[in-house]
Amino acid sequence: MTEPSSSPPDRGRPRDQGLGPRAAVALVFTSSAAVLVVEIVSLRLLAPYLGLTLETSTMVIGVALTAIAAGSWMGGRVADAVNPRRLIGPSLGLSGAVVALTPAVLRTTAEWAPVALFLIASLTILVPGALLSAVTPIVTKLRLTSLAETGTVVGRLSGVGTLGAILGTVLTGFVLVSRFPVSGVLIGLGVLLVLGSALVEWRTRGWTGVPALTVVLVAAGLAATVAPGGCDEETKYHCARVVTDPDRESGRTLLLDGVRNSYVDLDDPTYLKFMYVRAIASVVDTAFPEGRSLTAYHVGGGGLTFPRYLAATRPGTRSLVSEIDSGVVRVNRERLGLGPQRGIDVRTEDARLGLRRLDTGSRDLVVGDAFGGVSVPWHLTTTEALTDIRRVLTEDGLYVANLIDYGALAFARAEVATIGATFDHVALLGEPSDIGLDPGAPDRGGNLVVLASDRPVDLAAVQKALDTRGTGWRISEGATLASWIGDAPRLTDDYAPVDQLLEPYSPR
Repeated sequence: MTEPSSSPPDRGRPRDQGLGPRAAVALVFTSSAAVLVVEIVSLRLLAPYLGLTLETSTMVIGVALTAIAAGSWMGGRVADAVNPRRLIGPSLGLSGAVVALTPAVLRTTAEWAPVALFLIASLTILVPGALLSAVTPIVTKLRLTSLAETGTVVGRLSGVGTLGAILGTVLTGFVLVSRFPVSGVLIGLGVLLVLGSALVEWRTRGWTGVPALTVVLVAAGLAATVAPGGCDEETKYHCARVVTDPDRESGRTLLLDGVRNSYVDLDDPTYLKFMYVRAIASVVDTAFPEGRSLTAYHVGGGGLTFPRYLAATRPGTRSLVSEIDSGVVRVNRERLGLGPQRGIDVRTEDARLGLRRLDTGSRDLVVGDAFGGVSVPWHLTTTEALTDIRRVLTEDGLYVANLIDYGALAFARAEVATIGATFDHVALLGEPSDIGLDPGAPDRGGNLVVLASDRPVDLAAVQKALDTRGTGWRISEGATLASWIGDAPRLTDDYAPVDQLLEPYSPR
């Protein structure tokens, strides 16, 4: 008679699967890191076409999580059905090929077949994400040589995978995006994955698809160079381009993620092309005596059109600009003629943090013109942010802000309501149909300018300045403005659904 075994038998499972612990750790770590690199870089790649909004971020994160779940499930099932060693090379190689092709495929789709962009974008995240996520259960299968160590093996590889994901996130956010073009990051990652596939196949003498994938990588690199939608510079936050005005030799338009952000005349900073900038200038020129120097703070920089205007029209003005994107500042210096101009101090920082550093009552003027994609970053729209703006203004100080909204203008109404709850005097400038002065006409949407202060502003004089500049804009105030605002919610740090309220594009 034999004694019963103290542990379950390993039925039919080989004792040596041919994958050492170091190789297992390396495979799980790098494949998990690659998934997060693809996820984060995809957000940057899609921003010029879908906007850098909460919805875009949610979509990308949701697809990436779906890929991780599907890949983990699929990898485990397939690893139980076939020899796991035959799966690692193809998973790495095919995912590398898809990743390398992603920049050219997405940009071409966005330009030539935008209706299919959502589907193609989902596939470019889902396919490599699932293939890479399948590596962990495949490797786990290879390392499970005994049921007695199941917990140890699964726990170790799960932890290693999580560490890889953390490294992929940190490396992409702090290093890769700030130093390399988005297309370069993805093509480089694709090359590394195919090289990893080649190394695995060389050691196992298995799958022989690496030469074909190498051809795909070369094609991906070439396609990325000719695909539409290129940038003059890929900054930390934007795809930036500078376009020369065909009708004005010295005119330059700064585009961020495909959206016209600023217009700068290199020879004449007093030339203002965009209607909303003319409106801001009309307010400031009227609210303060002509030629008086000001202390101004600018929430967002862009092409620095208005700081340049103030420096030219009000000598001695000191403008402090908070621009979060150092790449945009670099574009200003290298392509938009910004030299060591006296009176303009640009700081690379988040404007909400920049506000906190300003002394109480230190600014005559605060100009709000910060945008992430086509919307004001939500944390700059709230009661708390506006209270800080009011704090840094002098008693006679003025806050002027540019807003963009379309359709029902729900975000614009909420923001004006929030501003109205913070300042004593508020008025809204825009097309008559958009600000409640032409009820019979449909809302067109676009730019609106809101002005706020704790002292009255001569709105009749502002209207005259608007007419002189040929804007066609009108001013809404008092009961008319209150009716336009209606029951719009006030935005706070605890509740600011800017992305849900905003309609970023014209419905027509």
